[in-house]
Amino acid sequence: MSGTEFHVHGPHEHAVDHEAQHGDMFAARIAVVTAILSTVGALFAYQAGATQNEALLHKNEAAIRKTEASDQWNFYQAKSSKQNLAELGAVLATGDQAARYKSEVDRYNKEKQDIMAEAKKLEARSAQLELQSEASMHVHHRWAQAMTLIQISIALAAITLLTRSRGLQYVSYGVAAVSTVLGGLALAHI
Repeated sequence: MSGTEFHVHGPHEHAVDHEAQHGDMFAARIAVVTAILSTVGALFAYQAGATQNEALLHKNEAAIRKTEASDQWNFYQAKSSKQNLAELGAVLATGDQAARYKSEVDRYNKEKQDIMAEAKKLEARSAQLELQSEASMHVHHRWAQAMTLIQISIALAAITLLTRSRGLQYVSYGVAAVSTVLGGLALAHI
């Protein structure tokens, strides 16, 4: 064989070579946009889960503080009962016994004031944690909305690739833009 072979290219080979060199730019753009949207969606999903966990932690802490406040109020009631018995003893007793009961009444009254202050502090902390939980859940909902819209945008991009519809491509981009705005609002805690 000599090095002068003659090779004839068929029309299909020319189309394959042309496609390999120039590619389908429409499909390539949609594929890149889909990859970017998937990455953004993964970030949105992570943030949605993180803020939901944060809200649950605040809610749990609020419940713990509320239980502690309830315990304090029960302790307060026990001290009130003891104070009432001491008051009765002071009325019924005479001499040193009456003075002892009177001092117990004063002691229980002071202890109740301290217990009441602690219970109110715990209730205030519980209320503060409830507000933090609600704020975190609001942000969680923003992240979840952004994530949902980004997933819809990805689905629209896939349909765009199949139908080659420019209009659907712009709808997909529009939905992605709204999703990004929601993600920005979530990031800003709005």
